[in-house]
Amino acid sequence: MAVNVETLEKLERRITLTLAASEIATEVDSRLKKLARTVKADGFRPGKVPMSVVAQRYGYSVQYEVMNDKLGQAFSQAANEAQLRVAGTPNITQKDEAPEGTMAFDATFEVYPEVKLGDLSAAEVERVSADVDEAAIDKTVDILRKQRRTFAQRPADQYAEAGDRVTIDFEGKIDGEPFQGGKAEAFQFLVGEGQMLEQFDAAVRGMKVGESKTFPLQFPADYHGQDVAGKEADFMVTMKKIESQNLPEVNDEFAKSLGIEAGTVEGLRADVKKNLEREVKFRVLARNKAAVMDALVKVAELDLPKALVDSEVERLTEGARADLKQRGVKDADTAPIPAGIFTAQAEKRVRLGLVVSELVRSNNLQAKPDQLQAHIEEMAQSYEKPADVVRWYLSDRQRMAEVEAVVIENNVTNFVLGQAKVTDKSLPFDELMTA
Repeated sequence: MAVNVETLEKLERRITLTLAASEIATEVDSRLKKLARTVKADGFRPGKVPMSVVAQRYGYSVQYEVMNDKLGQAFSQAANEAQLRVAGTPNITQKDEAPEGTMAFDATFEVYPEVKLGDLSAAEVERVSADVDEAAIDKTVDILRKQRRTFAQRPADQYAEAGDRVTIDFEGKIDGEPFQGGKAEAFQFLVGEGQMLEQFDAAVRGMKVGESKTFPLQFPADYHGQDVAGKEADFMVTMKKIESQNLPEVNDEFAKSLGIEAGTVEGLRADVKKNLEREVKFRVLARNKAAVMDALVKVAELDLPKALVDSEVERLTEGARADLKQRGVKDADTAPIPAGIFTAQAEKRVRLGLVVSELVRSNNLQAKPDQLQAHIEEMAQSYEKPADVVRWYLSDRQRMAEVEAVVIENNVTNFVLGQAKVTDKSLPFDELMTA
């Protein structure tokens, strides 16, 4: 029997579902009889509870389950017969009138849109690249040295300077009143390494042990603590201890302490370069991928299914609540989150997902087994035991699905770069790493 599909507007459709009342009643009776075999009730042995009692106690819930199951089956069959790609969950409401012996329902839903891909040769994409130079290797080696530095207490008559680790007591007040987070005792930080606001850092430099100082500090307007952002505070600081840092010398012994197989400075630098090149490759790929996706969306035309956008908004909201909970925010599960805060982001994600899916389907850009294996092996190289990491990915279907999604995105990126108007730009190493 042909399914009558009514178009309401754009992607919204409606079909009528009809269920035979006798079929519903038969299925409800069958499930109640099956339930009666195990149900328990006071005054009756298991399996001996009268059907009238079982029907009175469980009839409504069984009827609800049967109706849901039958409507789901009927909708799925009708959508398949009409060759509809349904987006989201249908809204099903019962009709007031129906042929005798039947129940009729309207199922309102959205379908996936037709995605029209424009001329990719007209898309403009900036493709970046970056090299690992000797300065980048030097900087990374310095970071490794700082991770293994030691500290020695300075004599009492010496002043705090950049690179020192200081221990201080401090208290801040705004308009003469203390504020949350504005007081600490035996607080440690490294001078000149950006751990404190610049005004605070500068005030501590030049102080000696036992010295106290009062100074004003202007909190930035975008400071993470909203209660003090943009306000001026008065701080009193007392220096308790000053320690100078000692950095290990870059020699073969230092290389061996880092587990470098060759045990030489040359081997250390080669290992650092290899790791940096791997990181640069992934960052460049991510940057180029983002540029490609932006260009791809611009040349595509489609309507967005509201159901998919709403679902993505819900997912983003749940993610935000989970993040708040992880940060220790009280009542994160019920914290007010504005309804429209994620709408634009959700629309962008849904649009991009639909466009990418169409491009993959129409150009056979699915992930191949050898691509999956190569990607996993490349990621595993940054770990101490690559073989274990490879097995970890291969042993889990969800992890493999995540890898597959990344490989497909890479295939799409390479395909679009081969079609679009590409402008190449070389980025300094530091700019790429801090972006």
